[in-house]
Amino acid sequence: MDAIQTAQYARALYAAHGDRAEAEAAQKMRECEAAGNQKEAQDWQAVRQTIRQIRGPNQG
Repeated sequence: MDAIQTAQYARALYAAHGDRAEAEAAQKMRECEAAGNQKEAQDWQAVRQTIRQIRGPNQG
């Protein structure tokens, strides 16, 4: 997945799930790692990082 696809997917996931989007991406990443699919797990990690950037710093 290239950077543009990653950003598009992250925005769509965030729009659909809001603050749960990062957790959703993390879960998908763990599932891929457990299945031995490292490339797809890396893609999900990139999506997760992009969602974190979209959300901005934690408030608190």
